[in-house]
Amino acid sequence: MTIYTLLGVLALSRSALAFNQDYLMPDYELERGDSMNLADIQRFLERKGTLGYQYFTDTDGITRTAAEIIWRVATGNRISPKFLLALMQREQSLVEDQLPTQGQFDWAMGYGVCDDCSTAETSVARFRGFGKQVSGAARQLREGYIPDILTNGKTSAGFGPGITKLVDGTPVTPANMATAILYTYTPHLHGNVNFASIWDRWFSKTHPDGTIVTADNRVFWFIQNSIRRRFASISALASRTDLDEVVPISSSDLEKYDEGKPIRFANYSLLRATDGGIFLLVDDARRPIISMKVFRTLGFNADELVDVTDEDLASYPEGEAITLESAYPQGGLLQDKISGGVYWVQDGVKYPIWSKEIMNINFGSHPITQISSEELTHYRTGEPIRFRDGTLVGAKGSPTVYVISNGERRPISSESVFNSYGWKWNNIVWTLDGAVNLHPLGEPVLLTGDLETATNP
Repeated sequence: MTIYTLLGVLALSRSALAFNQDYLMPDYELERGDSMNLADIQRFLERKGTLGYQYFTDTDGITRTAAEIIWRVATGNRISPKFLLALMQREQSLVEDQLPTQGQFDWAMGYGVCDDCSTAETSVARFRGFGKQVSGAARQLREGYIPDILTNGKTSAGFGPGITKLVDGTPVTPANMATAILYTYTPHLHGNVNFASIWDRWFSKTHPDGTIVTADNRVFWFIQNSIRRRFASISALASRTDLDEVVPISSSDLEKYDEGKPIRFANYSLLRATDGGIFLLVDDARRPIISMKVFRTLGFNADELVDVTDEDLASYPEGEAITLESAYPQGGLLQDKISGGVYWVQDGVKYPIWSKEIMNINFGSHPITQISSEELTHYRTGEPIRFRDGTLVGAKGSPTVYVISNGERRPISSESVFNSYGWKWNNIVWTLDGAVNLHPLGEPVLLTGDLETATNP
C-alpha cells in the first residue's frame, strides 16, 4: 500500500541479511490492544519525536492528540498500539521525524494507497487524514485480514501461515498470522525488512537477569549475564523456581540471546567425577569435598552421588573446598530461641533474614532449627540475605513494583510494561520496606523504545 522507490528496493540486500523474512513479529503481540495505555503512548511519542505534541480531527469530528487517537483505535479494534506505531514509522517515518510534513500526517499509515495509485485520485483521497488513516488500518486488520485467515487460512491476497508466495521474486512462507498480515498490507520485502527492524529496535524485550522463560512450555531457560541457559532436567528447574513464576517469551525474542552452557543438575547435587573426586554443587559453583571422611561426617550419603563427565564439571567454576570446618556447607536455617531471629548459616557465617518473605522465597523448603543465642555467637555475622534474582517485590503500602536483577531492585515503569514482560500479578511478593531497600536501586524496566530514548537522548 506504499510506493517504494527503486533506491529503497536496491537497499534491501544488506538489510535482508539481518531478519527472518518468514517471521516478522509474534502473533501474541498483534491483538494486544492493551499492550500500552494512553500515558505509555503519549510518553513514547514525546520521547521519539514531535508527534506527541500534535492534534488532529478524529473520525467522529472531535479534535484529539495523536496518542488519544492511536489509543482509542487500538482498544476499540483490539489491535496492539505497538503494531500501529511500528507500522506508522515504517510507512512515513512519522514517529521519529522531528519535522514531519502535512503529507506524512495525512497518509500516516499508507492506508488506501496502492503502488500505482495517486493520492490525488478521488478513490484514494477519501482516506486522507491522520484519524482516518489510523482507524482504517486497524479496521482493515480486524474486519478483513484476521477473519479471512481464521476462516479461510489466508487473506484475499493469498498470504497465510505456511503458504509460500513470491515477494519481489523471493519465496516467502509466513510462519504465523502476523507475518501473513504484514505481507498482505505491504507485499514488498523492503517494507517488511523495515518493519522487522523497527519492531526489534522498539519492542523486543531484554529480560532482567534471573528471569526464567519459555517459548513453548517444554524447554525452559535461565537468563543470566544476558545469555540464555537451558535447564536440561525438571529437577534442575524445580531447584531454581516455582513453575508459576516462569514467564512466556516469543521465539524471536528468545533467539536474540546467545546460548550458554545448559544447567544439567539441581542445586546442591552431589557430583562424582571420573577420577573419583566428589563435589557439592552450590549456586553454579562446584565445591570439592576434600575426603570421604568429610563426606560422611557431614552426613552425606553415597546413594546421592551422580556420576558426571569431565565436560559436565567444566561447565561449573570451582568454589571453596569443603572441609570438616565447613559448618553447614549446604546452608541451613537457624533460629534464635529467645529473640526469634532467623539466619541462613553457611560455612560458619550467619546471614540475617530480615523478613518472612525473603525466607520463604529463598529457602521455602528448608526446615528451621532452633538454637540458643550462645550457640549463634559461634558464627560470624555476614550481610543480610536478599531476594533471589527474578523475584517481583513491593513494599507494603507502596504502589511501586520492582524486579530483582543482579541484586538490584529495578522499578517496573507501568502496568503495560509489567504485562508486556509476561509477569503475573499474583507473583508479586509484598514485604517490609526495609527488606525491599536491602537491594540498591537499579535502572527502571521500560518499554524497549523508551529505554533507548532515555539512554540516548
